[in-house]
Amino acid sequence: MSRYCRKPGMVPPPPGEESQTVILPPGWQSYLSPQGRRYYVNTTTNETTWERPSSSPGIPASPGSHRSSLPPTVNGYHASGTPAHPPETAHMSVRKSTGDSQNLGSSSPSKKQSKENTITINCVTFPHPDTMPEQQLLKPTEWSYCDYFWADKKDPQGNGTVAGFELLLQKQLKGKQMQKEMSEFIRERIKIEEDYAKNLAKLSQNSLASQEEGSLGEAWAQVKKSLADEAEVHLKFSAKLHSEVEKPLMNFRENFKKDMKKCDHHIADLRKQLASRYASVEKARKALTERQRDLEMKTQQLEIKLSNKTEEDIKKARRKSTQAGDDLMRCVDLYNQAQSKWFEEMVTTTLELERLEVERVEMIRQHLCQYTQLRHETDMFNQSTVEPVDQLLRKVDPAKDRELWVREHKTGNIRPVDMEI
Repeated sequence: MSRYCRKPGMVPPPPGEESQTVILPPGWQSYLSPQGRRYYVNTTTNETTWERPSSSPGIPASPGSHRSSLPPTVNGYHASGTPAHPPETAHMSVRKSTGDSQNLGSSSPSKKQSKENTITINCVTFPHPDTMPEQQLLKPTEWSYCDYFWADKKDPQGNGTVAGFELLLQKQLKGKQMQKEMSEFIRERIKIEEDYAKNLAKLSQNSLASQEEGSLGEAWAQVKKSLADEAEVHLKFSAKLHSEVEKPLMNFRENFKKDMKKCDHHIADLRKQLASRYASVEKARKALTERQRDLEMKTQQLEIKLSNKTEEDIKKARRKSTQAGDDLMRCVDLYNQAQSKWFEEMVTTTLELERLEVERVEMIRQHLCQYTQLRHETDMFNQSTVEPVDQLLRKVDPAKDRELWVREHKTGNIRPVDMEI
């Protein structure tokens, strides 16, 4: 690409040439390319042509004007090395592009400078929304991370901005925190189950109403035994909650935060490199502008013959300007390489974060399903502990209980009679 910046200087027409013998229309100036060919520039519209314009506005002196025959320009210069516009406007165009960091090239010399096609936000180049239609998504219809987190977002808690990738990392870390809190919630549930089981077992050993007799006494004893059985069920439930729900939730991706930190540093380093390359581009732009200004000044000095060494100075200034143009193109190339690397890593990493999020959600869903399954099993076992009680309660027979009790505790069946006088 450096060939576009070769020989960015301009050679004024020698004494006695056309510029001194022929009056050009207002706004037109004549220049010689480094190859010695004359061309004309309209300083008002920036139009260029090989054909000398006539004194009548808009009509060249010779037929078949070729205002579109000049090669395209980059940074204000033709591929041949000739300027796309005169000195008075050349450095202004570069200064304009310096103000807008993404103008890495200018428009064709046959037209006015076109509207910028790109903008820069925090050292990243984006298509200009007014000149480029909406880009094709990498994963259409999927609302993928890799399509919607390229720009930075204003921080709602401050005046700064948050990088799109940083938002994704925050979501991942929040997901890890939610997973940890779910594990803590299950632990509290386990504690409740353990305390409940302990209290049930203690209550089953209570001696209250232990002297109840008969079939009702048997049913009552079974009620107390069912409490011990239920306590055992809840202990097993709490143990399974620990091993099959709480522990997996707690241990899933133990090094997740460390891995995310490495990932964050990697992308951050790429962004820093991109910012450094961008700064180099801007520095090279400024240097090129200064070299062009210096060349312009020496060209003007030659026109008024202020110094006998001006021609040599022009050659030196032209070499420096050429070198500055080469440096700019080199910096632009390095910037584009850095941005391409960042782009590739962003796509790869955001897709990986997307996969990790799907995996996390699926893991939690599976373990919560296991929780509900254990609950159903616990309810079923609890029901089984009271079934013997139901069976004994259906057998309670007050008449038979009375018979058995009377047989055991009777004192005699002779009834008292009246006393005689």
